[in-house]
Amino acid sequence: MKANEQPEKSGSTLRIVFLTVILTLLLAGGTAYLMGYLGPRKHGKGIVEGPQSGEHPQGTREMSSSDTKKGKILYWRAPMNPTEIYDKPGKSAMGMDLVPVYEDEMTGQEAVKIDPVIQQNMGIRLAEVTRGPLIHTIRTYGHITPDETLTAQVNLKTSGWIEKLFVDFTGKYVKKGEPLFEIYSPDLVAAQEEYLVAHRALKRMRGGTGRDLLTSSKRRLLHFDVPESEIEAIEKSGKVKKTLMIRSPLSGFVIDRRAEEGAYIKAGTKVFRIADLSRVWVDAHIYEYELSWIAKGQQAEMTLPYLPGRTFGGTVAYVYPYLQPKTRDLIIRIEFQNPEMALKPEMYADVSIKAALKGEGLMVPSEAVIRSGQRNVVFVSMGEGKFVPRDVLLGPSLDHGQVQVLVGLMVGEEVVVSGQFLLDSESNLKEAVRKMLDAGLVKSAKKEEEDFFGDME
Repeated sequence: MKANEQPEKSGSTLRIVFLTVILTLLLAGGTAYLMGYLGPRKHGKGIVEGPQSGEHPQGTREMSSSDTKKGKILYWRAPMNPTEIYDKPGKSAMGMDLVPVYEDEMTGQEAVKIDPVIQQNMGIRLAEVTRGPLIHTIRTYGHITPDETLTAQVNLKTSGWIEKLFVDFTGKYVKKGEPLFEIYSPDLVAAQEEYLVAHRALKRMRGGTGRDLLTSSKRRLLHFDVPESEIEAIEKSGKVKKTLMIRSPLSGFVIDRRAEEGAYIKAGTKVFRIADLSRVWVDAHIYEYELSWIAKGQQAEMTLPYLPGRTFGGTVAYVYPYLQPKTRDLIIRIEFQNPEMALKPEMYADVSIKAALKGEGLMVPSEAVIRSGQRNVVFVSMGEGKFVPRDVLLGPSLDHGQVQVLVGLMVGEEVVVSGQFLLDSESNLKEAVRKMLDAGLVKSAKKEEEDFFGDME
């Protein structure tokens, strides 16, 4: 009997397992069916949450009382892609609820309306359009040069040899009338002898012919740059001097020397160049567009790297009538007094010239202007979170980061000085969307869904 009961018990166990599997499959199918009815379902290219009964055929978003206060809905857009727009509510390609865009938000073709909280997150700052004096400070560089009107060259009108040299190095300071060198020249010796002969002849002849000869001989010495004092000394001594003393024509520093003791110097050779540095020039470089700000007589300031904290004042003395061919800039000459000899030739200096246009004008911060190369745009605040882009015509740049506005703004208006690039992007986007609306290029959410499932089939 036990042998017969074991097969019967095994068959019962198999039947129980089979029934359990069937029940499990039925329960899983029922659950899947209910989830398909009550849970997520495919819609368009995304997923729609919630039951089918009673919902909007294109989505689940319901209009609230606050929505109705914002005006008419122009279109619906995807929250993650502003260029994905629809004519009815529904789901975006990513399965997210579409966001309505109201007529009140499209205040103009390019106007932008921003919520106050979003404005704070964007860091939008405003500045007022003001009227005031148009002051512009030109900051540039320059280098110091000697005043050409206070320089002199010492050269010879006759050839000869330098017998004795008194100024033997460049940079030495000499006073007017101090000896520079002594020169021996056969022509000068001959001219002295001729003068002495004429002087002796005048005593013997006592007539007009002797006086004319003496005058002619003296004139020749003067043409050789022999000073009157030397001629009188020759006349008193009655002797010819082998060498002639050459003296400094002005007080200053020797900035060029080409003389050596015992050297032969030809007529016309520059021996010394002497400059009075009590007044110097500064050649400052400005750009071509800054020329309208510069005028003769303007005050200028200069600082030197080796004298920090000290400022020198000067005056614009001359504006060169031509530009530098290589650098394409203009040189202006500024005069500076140099009583302490602190300004030395060939030094580089930082120069600033404060200029002002006549009258007053409108100005805004330069950072408020969006410059595209073809147009200059500022965003004007219209209140209640509305911002309108406006083309402006700009004048020159001014001090303190301001720029003159010739056309496009009025005194008292507020312009955006921070975050305007985000507003510009939003404005351009809304302009593009409006063009799409006008051209009838807005997609239907239902048609998107049909196209999606059609592609899957």
